[in-house]
Formats: sequence, structure tokens, C-alpha cells
Amino acid sequence: MTGAPWPARLSPQASKVLAELPPHATEMLRDVLDIAGRDPWTWPPFDARDPEGEDVRAAAAGQLTAVYWVNRAAARLYVVDIVWLG
Repeated sequence: MTGAPWPARLSPQASKVLAELPPHATEMLRDVLDIAGRDPWTWPPFDARDPEGEDVRAAAAGQLTAVYWVNRAAARLYVVDIVWLG
């Protein structure tokens, strides 16, 4: 999948983390964001106590978490940060 477009836009911070991920984590991130792009509300809110923050979600799979914002107007995701515990 090298060179394939990402299923979401990445913040500068997320881009820095992505550049340092091992290849298998990069593929895992691509898969997680692909799933989130199909139905962004599948993943839980980042802070369930914040009623106005419903568009900020945390998609986690194993050691990887992607915090993203659902941009409803543009119909796309914006990845705020990536956490890799590996």
C-alpha cells in the first residue's frame, strides 16, 4: 500500500508520529482509519463526559490509538494525534 492515499488528514503532530511508526503499525493505523472513515461514530468519544465533544473520537486497536475529529462539513476525518505503545 505504499503511496496509497491516507483515509484521513493528519495533523503535524500525527504526521511526526506516523514517520516513526514501524511498518506493521503503519498498516494497522491505515486499517483503523479506514474503518473509522466508513462510520466515524463506531469508536467511543475521546471524553465521554464532554457533551459538546462528540466529534472527537479515539480509535484503538491493540497498542495503537488514533485520536481524530470528525469534520462533518467536509465529510472527512482529521487525525489529531497517534499513540503507539510499542
